[in-house]
Amino acid sequence: MSNSGPLRGSVSTGGSKNAVLPLLAATLLTDETCVLDGVPDLKDVEVMCRLLRSFGAEVEQDAAGRRIAVTAGRIATCEAPPDLAKAMRASVVAMGPLLARCGEATIPLPGGCAIGDRPIDLHVKGFLALGADVEILTDESGAGCVRATAGRPAGTEMYLDFASVGATENIMMAAVLTPGTTVIENPAQEPEIVDLANFLNKMGARIRGAGTDAIRIEGVQALHGAEHSVIPDRIEAATFMLAAAITRGDVLVENMLPNHVVPVIAKLRECGVRIREEDAGLRVDGTAGGFRATDIKTLPYPGFPTDIQPQFMAFLATANGPSNIVETVFENRFLHIEELNRMGAGILAEGRRAIVRGGAHLHGAAVRATDLRAGAALVLAGLVADGETTVADVYHIDRGYEDLVGKLEGLGADIRRMKNGGPQDSVDRRVFAE
Repeated sequence: MSNSGPLRGSVSTGGSKNAVLPLLAATLLTDETCVLDGVPDLKDVEVMCRLLRSFGAEVEQDAAGRRIAVTAGRIATCEAPPDLAKAMRASVVAMGPLLARCGEATIPLPGGCAIGDRPIDLHVKGFLALGADVEILTDESGAGCVRATAGRPAGTEMYLDFASVGATENIMMAAVLTPGTTVIENPAQEPEIVDLANFLNKMGARIRGAGTDAIRIEGVQALHGAEHSVIPDRIEAATFMLAAAITRGDVLVENMLPNHVVPVIAKLRECGVRIREEDAGLRVDGTAGGFRATDIKTLPYPGFPTDIQPQFMAFLATANGPSNIVETVFENRFLHIEELNRMGAGILAEGRRAIVRGGAHLHGAAVRATDLRAGAALVLAGLVADGETTVADVYHIDRGYEDLVGKLEGLGADIRRMKNGGPQDSVDRRVFAE
């Protein structure tokens, strides 16, 4: 990967990674067929489909993989295979549906990106409040799993100490078949929560208030099959917005919902990037250059998304003047700073605060994707770095971006993906190796 100048043209985002995974898990709530359209071709989707099959569900995809039909006519087991659960943190959202439908669920403690401690205590708190019995078991090696049984299920009122997306999703799905009324106070308000609630309501659930500070769920006896289209991926859209800005390009980002990325639009405009809505999408014009620094603090939705913090940091490294970034969601989401500094970014980390010096002239280097969004940030940095940049371990990127290399190539980027036959991946402004 090497500096090939401003990106130009149009690019379309795919279905939301963070929406489709709980949607797939929700299909376990009924024995009828559910169909999802606009599914992105991602590693995490592949893992979730394998997880559904491990429970006994039939999963069928069309040739393009964009349409998935799931029929969980019979649940053969309520215990998830450790290798699948540990490969993807979102596997934990299968607990709510299994607990609601079968009265039991066992999920190994999940894995995913190494961006900090993400305990499942709020998931457990929610299940306990709904009348379940929950155990966290560990073996001699330290490997653990969460086991829940229905106990005496009943609707209740609960308050989440933190607006956890995963816990909100899990509790919603567990509550839809629980007798009585459940109220979740201080739930996550992300668009993905609203999308899940809309799908569940299509299946016959009775959910109100998704996207607000309280969700009310009236339990029903059974759900039925439904068809649903996945919302566009707001993080992918924001990544392409930043790709246009960092390269001083002019890009139309299509198939997106501007109201889902309001904080990103606001911060880019503070920096001097010109953004306007068009019929086909959002145009991001960075051709004027001369961008100013700004400060960012990540917060739960509708605040600035933590999933776009690394990419925005890469952009701010090239802006004029110092910027401050405060990460409040994950305590270990600055692993990309060391890698960006290999490219000359000049960023100093102080706990959960990062000081971005700004005005950096980035140079090519061999760097490593430490997690999904960090990998995207390094690719953006490589787009404007002098010389060649190689990003290793891009399997992280595959978890959340569909054909990132091909889409950037379509905008004029000098980037390609290499097959090296090994277990790792790498990216370079000209080279994206696998």
